[in-house]
Amino acid sequence: MSAYGPVLEGITRVPGVRGAMLVSVKDGLMVSDHLVEGVKGAAVAALAASLAQRVSRVLAAAGAGAPAFWHLHASDGAILAVAAPEDLLVVAITAPDVNAGLVRLELLRAAEAVA
Repeated sequence: MSAYGPVLEGITRVPGVRGAMLVSVKDGLMVSDHLVEGVKGAAVAALAASLAQRVSRVLAAAGAGAPAFWHLHASDGAILAVAAPEDLLVVAITAPDVNAGLVRLELLRAAEAVA
C-alpha cells in the first residue's frame, strides 16, 4: 500500500463508493489507487485528467477561476473529483445512489491530507 492508501480508504468507506484514486493532472496517470475489482482505473484516471484540463481552460476563459470540485453523473454511477496540491486530483468512482455530499467532504479531507 502506498503512503496515500489510508487517505483513499477514507473515501472508499462511504457507502456506494467503488473506488478512489490520486491522479496526476499533467499526464493522466494514477499516483495511488484503492479500487474494487472491475473498475478500469487507468481509463478513469486519463478521463479525469483530461476533463480537469479542459474544465480549467473553459473556466479561465470565462474568468471564473480554477475548478475546485466537479461531478460527472451518468446512468450507472458518477465520477467526483477535487483538486489537490502538486497538480493532483483526488477522484472517487461511485454508484448512482451515493451520497455525493458525503463523498465531496471525504474528497476535500483527502486533498488536505495530500498537502
